[in-house]
Amino acid sequence: MNIISYIQPVVLSLAAGIATGIGGFLVLAFRKTQVRALSTMLGFSAGVMVYVSFMEILPEAENILIEAHGQGNGRILSVLSFFFGIVLIALIDEIVPEPSNPHQIHRIEEADQPGSLTGAGKLLKTGIFTAIAVTIHNFPEGIATYISGIRSPELGIAVALAIAIHNIPEGIAIAIPVYYATKSRRKALWLSLLSGLSEPLGAILTMLILSPYISDTLFGIVFAAVAGIMVYISLDELLPTAREYGEHHLSILGFVLGMGVMAFSVLLIF
Repeated sequence: MNIISYIQPVVLSLAAGIATGIGGFLVLAFRKTQVRALSTMLGFSAGVMVYVSFMEILPEAENILIEAHGQGNGRILSVLSFFFGIVLIALIDEIVPEPSNPHQIHRIEEADQPGSLTGAGKLLKTGIFTAIAVTIHNFPEGIATYISGIRSPELGIAVALAIAIHNIPEGIAIAIPVYYATKSRRKALWLSLLSGLSEPLGAILTMLILSPYISDTLFGIVFAAVAGIMVYISLDELLPTAREYGEHHLSILGFVLGMGVMAFSVLLIF
């Protein structure tokens, strides 16, 4: 593989991470949350992730492991790796304290409602802890983007797009308390943007540490674990968040559209 093949997935993970900054920008640029658009986008992101995981990533991982270890052992390894990915991201969620969880619902209007927020020092602390939580969450997502992109550039783009969309509400969750506590647009924007940089960091470390040692077995295991991570994110974070923004039917419509767009794009590519 040439150097471009390794750099492209890192660039994709960087683009996905920067989307947290878009969430921060929305807080500063708009007075009202566009709940219909956000619900649809989050549902769309979940649809892309679920379709890609079950129809592309997991079957590919299973094929790789079967070729390396035979039918029985290969299938067992792929299933175990898939659920390992789910357990891994679930444990990361457990590590993050509940008040700082970046997937709690936040609306842009909160930044202009002093009565709903208390204590500038406490708010700033909340924003910082939320940024740390996002940083922790984004690291395995960077690994997922890199592994997907190194296997297939088209798949890497789809995964990066889905992750980027789901990073926008995380940027909102960071920027709201920081902006209200400091009244600084620059601090709110930069903190939300910086928290997304753990995503390309995850990709870079994967490139530097795993790339020299990637075998068919390791690749298959990591690929299956990535599928598990993406399914968990979709079911535990994206769809519930989309529904909490108050547009249940639009979130489901977005979910179906996400699967449909991915299905047709795969047909066109192959």
